[in-house]
Amino acid sequence: TTITVYGIPNCDSVKKARVWLSDHGVDYVLHDFKKQGVPTEAVDLWLKHVGWETLVNRKGTTWRKLAPDLQASVVDNASARALMLEHASVIKRPVVVKGTHVTVGVNPEAWQRVVS
Repeated sequence: TTITVYGIPNCDSVKKARVWLSDHGVDYVLHDFKKQGVPTEAVDLWLKHVGWETLVNRKGTTWRKLAPDLQASVVDNASARALMLEHASVIKRPVVVKGTHVTVGVNPEAWQRVVS
């Protein structure tokens, strides 16, 4: 099963994931949100396995720039899904996927479990 790293190439967290995977001899595919968009099916898989609270980066610039009423409306998987599909930059990066195993953020321990 192919490992896919979802994110933005110049994001520091995505860079850390790519370096870690390369250093551990792991082949992966980068899915660039900016060029390729956010696949609906992928968001559905992520929500099923890790939930919206993990996926929505509420500390990032994109979140802070959203209108307060929009922020307040994000309360469940459905509302977070709509937000993530509209504003890809609000997704915490990287999202690393192998099959149905999903990790979010910089997490070498979880990546080790995924690649073993």
